[in-house]
Amino acid sequence: MSAGLAELERWLADQVRQGLAGTDADEWDDLAKRLVDAQAPGVANALSRLREVRMADDWPSRLLAEYSLINLLAVAYRRRAELPGPLRQTVLIRAGFPVAREDVLVRPVVRDRWHVVGRRDEEHDRLTARRVWLRGHDTGRAALILSFAASGQPLDASLVTGTTIDADVAFYPGAAPLRALVAARHAIPRSLPTDRTTFADQGDASDRNASDDRADLAGRMDLAGGTDLGGRSVVPDGRAEFGGRRDLGGRVDLDGRVPPGVSPEEALGEIAAAVTADPWTDSWPVVLAGVVPGRTSVGGFPLHPRSRDPWRLIAVSGGRPVTVAAEWTPLGLRPLTTWADDGTAVIL
Repeated sequence: MSAGLAELERWLADQVRQGLAGTDADEWDDLAKRLVDAQAPGVANALSRLREVRMADDWPSRLLAEYSLINLLAVAYRRRAELPGPLRQTVLIRAGFPVAREDVLVRPVVRDRWHVVGRRDEEHDRLTARRVWLRGHDTGRAALILSFAASGQPLDASLVTGTTIDADVAFYPGAAPLRALVAARHAIPRSLPTDRTTFADQGDASDRNASDDRADLAGRMDLAGGTDLGGRSVVPDGRAEFGGRRDLGGRVDLDGRVPPGVSPEEALGEIAAAVTADPWTDSWPVVLAGVVPGRTSVGGFPLHPRSRDPWRLIAVSGGRPVTVAAEWTPLGLRPLTTWADDGTAVIL
């Protein structure tokens, strides 16, 4: 790996010296193959994504930015002995060192009521990757659960958008821990009734099927110690909860259904902290509270050029502030989910 990344540093220096106008995309493929042979698949993947960058209108500036991050990773690996422990772990993982699932599960866990705030599937050659975003109700921590399947094979559908699980989550090591595993569940996940979740893409069967499979759980709650009374659970203080809505003397508390959000300013601070700790961070989940979405931005964050048209989000909002879960990327936000006034999760 050291030899492969040393060659990469020399190649990047030549690219900058010669200028970007003569960039040959085939060189990226050849170099990526050599990096795979050098046991640096993480860096090879970064090179394979450059074709998409080259197709953008502003490709010279974006390509130079990508070259800078790749060079930073190569230099960081060469000088890894000088780095603090968490950042050194980040560099090794980004370069391509694997972390065994068993090693993650023995790490300290974070127990919380985790909101499943959204998911996104991506195709990589003949492999499909599913990214599921979680948000801790009490801790406010973000978590990413990754799963993979060969094309045409079913993906893990155990985490359904709009539900909440009481679980232990173990994070992979790193300077800005985000990827995680669900180590243990402590109670039945609260699943919204099928008419409480709206799906933007009617062809997306995996979430719908998983929601249907859990329809019999509607009305139950995920708090440890609750007793199922045929669809009603009694919370420790004697209040009853129906379908995630607590009867508080005529008032409705939706805290258990809608994840707690933050202001755009607080979200920006969280993202800045993550990028400061891990400069190669390319996505981060945020839950924005009290924002009015527009056609090109949400809470002051521009939308990703390839995000879906936000008409559904705007329709749910109706010009009123809403809570929106989104995936932040350097190119803009990808809205994932919003919640209606009654707590209905609307998948965008």
